[in-house]
Amino acid sequence: MNIIEAITHIDALKPNGYSQDEKIRWLSNLDGIVKSEIIDTHEGGDEVAFTGYNETTPPTQELLVPHPYDDVYIKWLEAQINYSNGEYGKYNNSITMYNTVFTAYAKYYNRTHKPISKKFTHF
Repeated sequence: MNIIEAITHIDALKPNGYSQDEKIRWLSNLDGIVKSEIIDTHEGGDEVAFTGYNETTPPTQELLVPHPYDDVYIKWLEAQINYSNGEYGKYNNSITMYNTVFTAYAKYYNRTHKPISKKFTHF
């Protein structure tokens, strides 16, 4: 899924007044989390480039989480919209759905990528 696909999808599911730039910032925050908490903790993580997204990022930029886990972006955007609207009951539901997909992706990544081994020193 790319940036514009995620934004178009959420706008169709949940019409809102938030700008495309705001949604790009939310997507950038999520991919920053994915990069630092999942990808960078495994071998090859340094080969995945991510410097964040902003209004100058091409809308066709592919996001980091692949299919079939890419629904995480829709759930994340929905949660951000609900929270920003002060709809905390809806936010709780959408963030729970986001966490379910995010956790499934993290487990998949952990199964298919070798973690970086930590070196321990003795004192």
